[in-house]
Amino acid sequence: MDSTLSNAYDYCTNETKKSGSSFYYSFLFLSNEKKMAITSVYAFCREVDDIVDECSELHIAEQKLSFWQQELEFIYDGKPSHPVAIALQHTVTKFQLPKLWFEEIIQGMLMDLQYQGYQTIEDLEVYCHCVAGVVGKICATIFGYMHSETLEYARRLGICLQYINIIRDIGEDLRRNRVYIPEVFLKKYNLTADHILKQNITDKNQWIKMLTDFSKFAYFNYNTAFEKLHIEDRQNQVCGIIMGEIYLKVLTKIKKKKFNVLNQKINLTPINKLWTAYTTLRNEQKIYEQRYQSNQ
Repeated sequence: MDSTLSNAYDYCTNETKKSGSSFYYSFLFLSNEKKMAITSVYAFCREVDDIVDECSELHIAEQKLSFWQQELEFIYDGKPSHPVAIALQHTVTKFQLPKLWFEEIIQGMLMDLQYQGYQTIEDLEVYCHCVAGVVGKICATIFGYMHSETLEYARRLGICLQYINIIRDIGEDLRRNRVYIPEVFLKKYNLTADHILKQNITDKNQWIKMLTDFSKFAYFNYNTAFEKLHIEDRQNQVCGIIMGEIYLKVLTKIKKKKFNVLNQKINLTPINKLWTAYTTLRNEQKIYEQRYQSNQ
């Protein structure tokens, strides 16, 4: 590996560590080659997501996102300049990742920049596909698979994680004047986006019922995902399985705290994440060993 590429991967790794994301704990058990590839993808997602979340001036955010649209062109057809793009160029070539998938991620970021709320669950699903479902497909391709349905498993798992993100980050998002829970869904519980933005939640039981109901979409996508995951692909996809377990534990913790997410971000501690990663890996190894023995 030449020094330019090595430095690019180092940059991506540092950005991943600084983020403190749950993704870091699922990456720990990958081979070095796949870890570098996944890290470059994560760093790309982090770069474009930070533009949306941290840039308060719309026209500046649009310019920055336009830069990444151009860098994406260079990744596939030219010579990228940003360290993340340099690392990602090597990854997309090595694992033959479609350009469309990264275009969809950027489309999801544009949906955030042009945010006008979501009317229906179907509208929200399009957003979740772009910002998370597609990322799942990219990761699954890097991990490796034999059965085509594994891509749908990964997409559904990504959407599940995004639903949990939406619940966990309600407080952060309202401070950015965003509410991702669709208006039609809120209406069932006599709530509106404005109630959330103004933190005008007078009936706590109704709030808990609403988010309990909304969390069912996460569980539905999780269960649908694992219906699609062939037993022969479980070992390669263990990092995604770890990520799913970490996020489910986050959701469980949020439920135990009665969805008190307006003024705090409920998450697992680093040691909890690490322990979940380790125990999930152990469980998956047992599944693999049982399958191997049954085939003897």
